[in-house]
Amino acid sequence: MKFTITACLIMGTKMSRYGSRTGNVSGTLYVPSLIKCLNMLEYIKRKLYGAKGIVKPLGTISNFKHGDVFLQTNSLDDILVMPTNSVDYIFTDPPFGANLNYSELNFIWESWLKVRTNVKPEAIINKVQNKSLLEYQQLMTECFEEYYRVLKPNRWMTVEFHNSQNSVWNAIQESLIRAGFIIADVRVLDKKQGSFKQVTTTSAVKQDLVISAYKPKESFKKEFLKKAGTEETVWDFVREHLDKLPVIVEKNGMLEKIREREPYLLYDRMVAYHIMNGIAVPIDASDFYSGLDERLIKRDGMYFLYDQINKYDNVRIKSELEPIQFNMFVDDEKSAIAWLYYQLEEPQTYAEIQPKFMKESNAAKHEKMPELAELLEENFLQDDKGKWYIPDPSKAGDIIKLREKRLLKEFEEYLVGKGRLKQFRTEAVRVGFARLWEDKDYKNIVKVGDRLPKSVIQEDDKLLMYYDIALSRLE
Repeated sequence: MKFTITACLIMGTKMSRYGSRTGNVSGTLYVPSLIKCLNMLEYIKRKLYGAKGIVKPLGTISNFKHGDVFLQTNSLDDILVMPTNSVDYIFTDPPFGANLNYSELNFIWESWLKVRTNVKPEAIINKVQNKSLLEYQQLMTECFEEYYRVLKPNRWMTVEFHNSQNSVWNAIQESLIRAGFIIADVRVLDKKQGSFKQVTTTSAVKQDLVISAYKPKESFKKEFLKKAGTEETVWDFVREHLDKLPVIVEKNGMLEKIREREPYLLYDRMVAYHIMNGIAVPIDASDFYSGLDERLIKRDGMYFLYDQINKYDNVRIKSELEPIQFNMFVDDEKSAIAWLYYQLEEPQTYAEIQPKFMKESNAAKHEKMPELAELLEENFLQDDKGKWYIPDPSKAGDIIKLREKRLLKEFEEYLVGKGRLKQFRTEAVRVGFARLWEDKDYKNIVKVGDRLPKSVIQEDDKLLMYYDIALSRLE
């Protein structure tokens, strides 16, 4: 009876809107200008016995055999009742930062039941509870660590997530990686029915993101730690990761590019896994990219294992499916280089590239974005007809090393200076942090990190990873 009445409480208040199919506005305590009066006895009866009432599903549940269903209500950061390596699959829809104040929204029925939510472990960004992004991230990490513990090795977890702030999105991704998961895919989920904020706010994200992550096999992790310090860890990780990724993805009758199979994301995932396991990254970016071409097969800008490529080629040959090009936002140096790699699959002159680049480029205020000519000089080659093209793997390594040398020279200026950095090359900071990490110079990572705007650290998953771990090593 308590369950039924609490299900009816909001509709029984002045928050029930007149002339609305949905009744109350979810996710907010809102009193409309036109209030609908309900016969509560009739409404409770409908809640119990209607087509979508409570009695029918309760009857179905009563038919379950003992042990078929396990229902638990407690904090996710402590589910010790569940054995380690016991769960086959996890779907989770965690709190989305500061989107909803869950415990506060429980106020009406908690007042009636005379109970209060223990808000201390509530994973939320909330000024009243003195919880910022850092506290939220720590709480989410503790929850994901429990998910990791109970999930069987080589099994998957799906995380549905929704937030318009990049900093919150990065916090979730880092929490997953810290817990030990490897992110394999990120997709958009269109739920059709929008929430109150999605419908009424122009800045709100209209669709949810779905993250697919897996727990690596125990044997892989043991071998990985056993080979620490050797280049084998790099290629063991890449093979393990590629083996988990889908080979073919279709969308609206077209082949979709699988971003996780692209060189930049493979490199980022490899680096992150080494760092989170406290292992030095044994090779630099130039050797990694040339190593991809030596060990794997490349198609449409993506890399495949030898036993995967036949499936991809067969679909490409037999069907009329064409690969989709991603709409890329050029807001910093890294995204600009990635955009140029897409454009220069067919060689082009500066005059051909420049108008398209200007149209797509929208650098952040803090970003000291190099000119297009400088990006081309540092990363690509030019033929005798003046067309820029992607270097061969044998030549690309030297170009990357030369570029990193220039970026490190710029980073040295950030090391010796004092005060806040108003403009800087984010890519120079990334390269500098990577070098300091190799040298185990955690103090200078934190020093430069403290000079950057807080929002930049929080919104860049790579910088956040280096900074957070370096900070923990100094404590």
